[in-house]
Amino acid sequence: MNPGAAPAVEDLLNTGLRRLKLAIPEGGVAKLLAYIRLLTKWNSAYNLTAIRSPENAVSYHILDSLSVVAHLPPGAIVDIGSGAGLPGIPIAIAEPARSVTLNDSSHKKIAFLRQVKIELALNNVDLYAGRVQGWRPEPRFDVAISRAFTQAAEFISLARHLLNPRGCAALMKGMHPQNELSGLSGDVRCQVVKLTVPLLDAERHLVLCEYTR
Repeated sequence: MNPGAAPAVEDLLNTGLRRLKLAIPEGGVAKLLAYIRLLTKWNSAYNLTAIRSPENAVSYHILDSLSVVAHLPPGAIVDIGSGAGLPGIPIAIAEPARSVTLNDSSHKKIAFLRQVKIELALNNVDLYAGRVQGWRPEPRFDVAISRAFTQAAEFISLARHLLNPRGCAALMKGMHPQNELSGLSGDVRCQVVKLTVPLLDAERHLVLCEYTR
């Protein structure tokens, strides 16, 4: 490596994974790197994300997504408003035994996700194109997650019909959403987990909510 040169993307990724203490299955790191390459390639034409450089994608996208893995309940997961596949694609790579469904209403983004699924041979990934309000999946999911929603109440309401009775709505946030959670209805019980994302100097929290009736 040349003096002053930016660290290689692979070095950044491996450093972050070690700090997360996350055991990625064999071949998983190669798939994460391939995903970053696809994201960078398609981003110029499809405007998938505001993060343009592969180095920044490691911290802002890959490690940010993987920071929730240790805190999620087991079972089938749906990523609502997945966009470029975040956090669903990194979760699917890290947990190949978990069924992951990616949802988005943009057909361009679904086209990208379909290509990622094919090229990375993600057999545990399914896709659903369209708005979720009229979607009635069978069987329903154990976990619904999203990075795309700004308001907790909106997401919790939207995810409810997609989940099993004991399912969990998981919302990724930046700063602690104290004000949002104080206005929730009484039939939802939430806990907030403070996340530490390696190589990212920003607040991150995960809101985990159960429906009590």
